[in-house]
Amino acid sequence: MAATPDRTVPAAPRRRTGRHRGEGQWAAGHFTPLNGNEQFKKDDDGLNVRTRIETIYSKRGFDSIDPNDLRGRMRWWGLYTQRKPGIDGGKTAVLAPEELDDEHFMLRVRIDGGRLTTDQLRVVGEISQEFARGTADITDRQNIQYHWIRIEDVPEIWRRLEAVGLSTTEACGDTPRVILGSPVAGIAEDEIIDGTPAVEEIHRRVIGNPAFSNLPRKFKSAISGSPLLDVAHEINDVAFVGVRHPEYGPGFDLWVGGGLSTNPKIGQRLGAWVPLEDVPDVFEGVISIFRDYGYRRLRNRARLKFLVADWGVEKFRRVLEDEYLLRKLADGPAPEQPVQRWRDHVGVHRQRDGRYYVGFAPRVGRVDGTVLTKIADLAAAHGSGRLRTTVEQKMIVLDVAEDQVESLVEGLESLDLTVRPSPFRRGTMACTGIEFCKLAIVETKARGASLIDELERRVPDFDEPLTININGCPNACARIQVADIGLKGQLVLDENGDQVEGYQVHLGGALGLQAGFGRKVRGLKVTAAELPDYVERVLRRYQAEREDGERFATWAARASEEALS
Repeated sequence: MAATPDRTVPAAPRRRTGRHRGEGQWAAGHFTPLNGNEQFKKDDDGLNVRTRIETIYSKRGFDSIDPNDLRGRMRWWGLYTQRKPGIDGGKTAVLAPEELDDEHFMLRVRIDGGRLTTDQLRVVGEISQEFARGTADITDRQNIQYHWIRIEDVPEIWRRLEAVGLSTTEACGDTPRVILGSPVAGIAEDEIIDGTPAVEEIHRRVIGNPAFSNLPRKFKSAISGSPLLDVAHEINDVAFVGVRHPEYGPGFDLWVGGGLSTNPKIGQRLGAWVPLEDVPDVFEGVISIFRDYGYRRLRNRARLKFLVADWGVEKFRRVLEDEYLLRKLADGPAPEQPVQRWRDHVGVHRQRDGRYYVGFAPRVGRVDGTVLTKIADLAAAHGSGRLRTTVEQKMIVLDVAEDQVESLVEGLESLDLTVRPSPFRRGTMACTGIEFCKLAIVETKARGASLIDELERRVPDFDEPLTININGCPNACARIQVADIGLKGQLVLDENGDQVEGYQVHLGGALGLQAGFGRKVRGLKVTAAELPDYVERVLRRYQAEREDGERFATWAARASEEALS
């Protein structure tokens, strides 16, 4: 077993405190808070705010909420204030937080591994209809997000979620966020190893545990034994990727230090092979390194990726083995190149037990409570009790008998949830955007949906896998740097010199074993109105210039700036 800290409070490092405050690393003895976030976390654990929500805030209303709870600790229970309606993108970075705050909340439902039962999904849909004005977006981290939540309703929402085994615990905040997992874990015919037991054990040990509830920043993780590499492992703080060791058999390849935002980094292999039963220990070791050695002085350098970049993988592995695991890890192989370009499991696929799973594509992850309850009813009517969300804002119905497949497909299509989507419907992703997000500058969801319609009409013959990721600000929640076409929201000047919504364009990014960041062409910015024209123009040039079998990302890397403009 790994050497883990006490389950209630972090163990105090034994090093002497020096006068130099450094990067605020606990392991160097630097416990004095160096910014407001570190101070409010020291003052009170974010997990403790639930009691105040239940006993004070939900009874006295929004105005009773302490500011450090409102814009800090309430995130530990999945709550963010949403953007006040009517504030344009030009004011995002100008107004004070209290001027941007609406008196309603976004509430994120944590769905580890993307695993849902039909009963759970039905409750999620009912909560949406009753408390969230119908909102319920599927995120690219397998969660579901509500908007328009009133603080008065939060305790009842928690009661209903927890009655069916769901929660919002540490869905946000400086915490171990949702654990991504393969949506076809345990059922796929080609699976290398099922990581579900590790997801469950990590959740049991870590989530809601005060030993890990005060991290330098958020901590993102992923576990998948699928050869499709279906959990975006390259951009997580820690990831376990299914591999077959030539001597020890199926297990996981260990990656650390991935992440996007304004300083993106692809995760790095430690070269270590981890058996399934050891994944929770290794996870605890990695998150403990982050807690103890992570940088707490500056928020923009507080992610694990900066520590990994400074240390290098050799030192990181050495510290993990010598200080936390107290044993060596076996060396192991890298994952093999996926045989498919799409990793979202959309379509009809045979399971290892002879039944089928059916993956379908909402528009840019946008659904609503009524649709979710109908999906649950459809799945149950066709013999399924299980569903999954994916990291591509898609959903899957599991365990469908062969004679029920076509009827289920027809039912989903009637809800505009296509099982056979165009490349544009399948590959377009969008973050929350200015509709609700206080950080956003431009619209994303509606614009993504309309772009899909335009491209399907304009380029109906396009049949190559393609990702178009739309983000409302520079923070990359929609993974713009690793999309074929990544669109970063910003204000730009139109042909008349007026400031309007638009996008900086990234071209040729990718995930997979050829992962890399998209190319930015100097000065290439597109207004929202010009966006369909621009994307159509670039796709037609790709079609005209590509070599046989050449991917869009490969072409974009070699194409002239003129071709990309």
